[in-house]
Amino acid sequence: MNLETSLPIPPEPGAARCPGPSTRDIILADGQDVPPALIAEAYSFAGDADIAYDRYTSSDFVAREFTGMWARTWQWAAREEHIPEAGDYITYDIGPWSILIVRGDGEEIRAYRNVCLHRGTQLKRSDSSGNAVEIRCPFHGWRWSLEGELEHLPCRWDFPHVKDEEFSLPQVRMETWGGFIFINLDPDARPLIEQLGPLAEHFAGRWDLSDRRIALHLQKELPTNWKAAQEAFLEAYHVYETHAQALPTASDANAQYDIFSDHVTRFIHTIGVPSPHFTGTQTEQELFDRMRVAPGVLPEGRTARSYAAEKMREQISEATGVPLDMYSDSEMLDSIEYHLFPNMCLFSGVSLPMIYRFRPIGNDPSRSLFDLMFLKLVPPGTPVEHPPEPVRLTVEQSYAEAPGMNPGLGGVYDQDTDNLALQYQGFLGSAKHGQTLGNYQEARIRRFHQTLDDYLAGA
Repeated sequence: MNLETSLPIPPEPGAARCPGPSTRDIILADGQDVPPALIAEAYSFAGDADIAYDRYTSSDFVAREFTGMWARTWQWAAREEHIPEAGDYITYDIGPWSILIVRGDGEEIRAYRNVCLHRGTQLKRSDSSGNAVEIRCPFHGWRWSLEGELEHLPCRWDFPHVKDEEFSLPQVRMETWGGFIFINLDPDARPLIEQLGPLAEHFAGRWDLSDRRIALHLQKELPTNWKAAQEAFLEAYHVYETHAQALPTASDANAQYDIFSDHVTRFIHTIGVPSPHFTGTQTEQELFDRMRVAPGVLPEGRTARSYAAEKMREQISEATGVPLDMYSDSEMLDSIEYHLFPNMCLFSGVSLPMIYRFRPIGNDPSRSLFDLMFLKLVPPGTPVEHPPEPVRLTVEQSYAEAPGMNPGLGGVYDQDTDNLALQYQGFLGSAKHGQTLGNYQEARIRRFHQTLDDYLAGA
């Protein structure tokens, strides 16, 4: 007997999967028509080297990110509903830059450097919004039209060297998609559609986010680097320990991970199906009760997953006035999260309608700002109105303290981010130089860092 040939052949790196039904198996077992995007699969092994901790803690790395990546990539700055009327404006800040986004008299949206061309004063305060008939510097009163043309400067006799045509406000590249306003500080940037890649195709039809409106917007400071904050939401591997209460009702180890492009990744983990880690026993009725969708007795022959999806359709349709019969059980229940490089997460589902954004605060590697936005479905023809103002939370506050936030969901988000300060302190004090990622479950994190490195190498 040849011992070498009798031993099991180890799988290729990245080929191993959790035993049991896959996410795709579960969705297809629902027996419904689903969008092709929902059952698409795209994964390839991309290495297993550690990710160095100084990428999160180094001020020099922060500076490289600003010049090499933030200054050259498309990033979500606002929603179109933030500026529905002529004269509406909102500012977006990233690192040293502030961008002023304005809807002009002709309804066209423009983005400007938020800087007066006289002596450099910010034209509007950071993190502000409002309405104005003109753009006016608060220091000396220089004024521009909403279209960025210089209209007035006090004591013009003292500025014969100022030519109006040379003093229009410098514009920043701006494009819209899915109701979002994106900006790019690089005047030579390639079109947004190239960065969106497959995202634009997937989020068409009933996943079109322009058909939704902001229901709630939270902003919370997190005591960690923006990348580490984001990475806490890019994998379901942490459910086993961080969200142990969810093991009876949520898949985790058998979640699906997709790398669609260098800028777009996704995971799907199913709800209404127990985790492979769940070792207890439960009836379908007990599973349904634990999902806390609605009280009631599970009809004979129904699964907890299908009945919970039905109840969610009824509840959300009644609340929004939008028929939901076309949406599959997966779209009603599952966590379907896309990531658009560098810092945006989008959910295509109905009951989990979140959008995330992660940004550094100033140039401090240990502080970040987390935008958590909930987009609700609205009936066709619903007018665009100003959304609710963001609710700002401190590091110490719970998400559950925000008015309008579901307390139970707030507690889950607390679990998601309570570990971040401990992790950052570990970055600083570790004898090991970096973090070791799983080949499959944490593949989105690796792809993110590889894309970041591509930007930094091209700077």
